Amino acid sequence: MIVSRVWRHAVARLAGLHGLLPRMLALPVTLAMIMLLPAAAQAQIGSDRYSSIVMDAATGTIIISVSPDEPRYPASLTKMMTLYMAFEALRDRRLTREQMVPVSEHAASMSPSKLGLMPGTRLTVEQAILGLVTKSANDAAAALGELLGGDEDRFAQMMTLRARALGMAHTTFRNASGLPDPQQMTTARDLAMLARHLVQDFPGDYRYFSVPSFTFHGRVIPNHDHLLQSYPGADGIKTGYIEASGFNLVTSAVRSDVRLIGVVIGAAKPGERDQHMAALMDRGFESMGIAPVPRGGARAQAQAQAQAGAPAPVQPLPGRRPQVFWAAQLGPFPSQTAARSAADIARRAADTGDIRIEPVAAHGRTSYRASLAPLTQPDARAACAAAARKHLACAAVRSDSGQLASR
Repeated sequence: MIVSRVWRHAVARLAGLHGLLPRMLALPVTLAMIMLLPAAAQAQIGSDRYSSIVMDAATGTIIISVSPDEPRYPASLTKMMTLYMAFEALRDRRLTREQMVPVSEHAASMSPSKLGLMPGTRLTVEQAILGLVTKSANDAAAALGELLGGDEDRFAQMMTLRARALGMAHTTFRNASGLPDPQQMTTARDLAMLARHLVQDFPGDYRYFSVPSFTFHGRVIPNHDHLLQSYPGADGIKTGYIEASGFNLVTSAVRSDVRLIGVVIGAAKPGERDQHMAALMDRGFESMGIAPVPRGGARAQAQAQAQAGAPAPVQPLPGRRPQVFWAAQLGPFPSQTAARSAADIARRAADTGDIRIEPVAAHGRTSYRASLAPLTQPDARAACAAAARKHLACAAVRSDSGQLASR
């Protein structure tokens, strides 16, 4: 095969430089394929929390994999199972989309990312679903889990049993949101299987994952999954992050009637995760004989989906991502390391946004400031509140205010 000859040539060239030919030839072909990806996509390989997989959704065939069965923390990818359980209840008419979901003190107390639900209030099942797929709202996830299971602990047991029935033999759930729990574990293979079931078992409800934003109590809440806008053919599924897991992503994309599902676990930052996923998916489509699609933003995305016959997003779409956004502006700090550390604290609170660091020269000295963007106004305020609790200078500013660090 041509791919095999190219691979041997690349390995031999590397081995000639380093004298490692015997060990290199012993590597699995799938790992070698990953190593031939662009340099920007290689940064995560070797991390003790990294796993990845690319699966053909039609057949379940694994095209690419690295550590697919190693235990990993799912973070907010847990919400994929919460949503599976909700879609199943809708299908079986145990729930309706208009049904009200009560918000308990327990649900309201969840850490960000959240909708900011207050104890004793209610939201509809559909609002809870949209809160999960866009903002990855932990309070909405807990409330939905309590509605379906009576309490969140029992719902987690139900989630685990359903996962095992779907063939997810190495997955255990402890809550509905993915917030940290040392016993809540999964694998890249299990998550790919779950994504495949979401696509195949609920083709109508799966479309929720492609919603770019929704409006809740007057706030436009954008989807955290940036590949929906940047990767042609992508139509879901879910992002996730906790400190123990790194940045996680499950993506599904359709080109030329072929749907691939990708899983990346353990990225160091969201941009790295997104670039790596795009490289893996490109390699997967290439292996299926599908020509690359040039990156072209939303227009290329829409064209690719139309050509592939991908399902239309849920209608009506509640609004587009606003051009004017908010940011958390932090600093100044004496070093880049201090600025990055402060931005990481804000990032964990907002659960979204990209970090930018820039030098600031004044009075012959250089300091550093950081910005976290793009955010909604509530997310920017939540990020700054988290920073303030650590006695760090932070301000929530609009993108058109002229105060942002360079992007």
